Amino acid sequence: MLNCHCRDCQQSSGAPFASGVVVRVADTEVSGSPGTYSVQGSSGGTTIRSFCIRCGTPLFTRGEVVPDLMSIRFASLDDQAGFKPMVDIWTSSAQPWVKLSEDIPHYPQSP
Repeated sequence: MLNCHCRDCQQSSGAPFASGVVVRVADTEVSGSPGTYSVQGSSGGTTIRSFCIRCGTPLFTRGEVVPDLMSIRFASLDDQAGFKPMVDIWTSSAQPWVKLSEDIPHYPQSP
């Protein structure tokens, strides 16, 4: 579970950072047909963001740099109370008014 402060996540979430649960793609099953859009991520590789075509809720993100992993976006979790970030990434892009937790590691980019 992480918070990503990269500019792309800020734009796609409409917030100062995006939160998600990183899982192996092989361990997931997607039902339905989410909408997708592709952007060039901070890594330089293509990032594919999926969303609900009915309500626009961000669902998950996959990138070509690490194709076997995906991030399930916080907004799509049924039980959001169980979410506890373990790391903050791309803090070099964090908004100056965001207070980062001292209880978890921070990385200026992606570790």
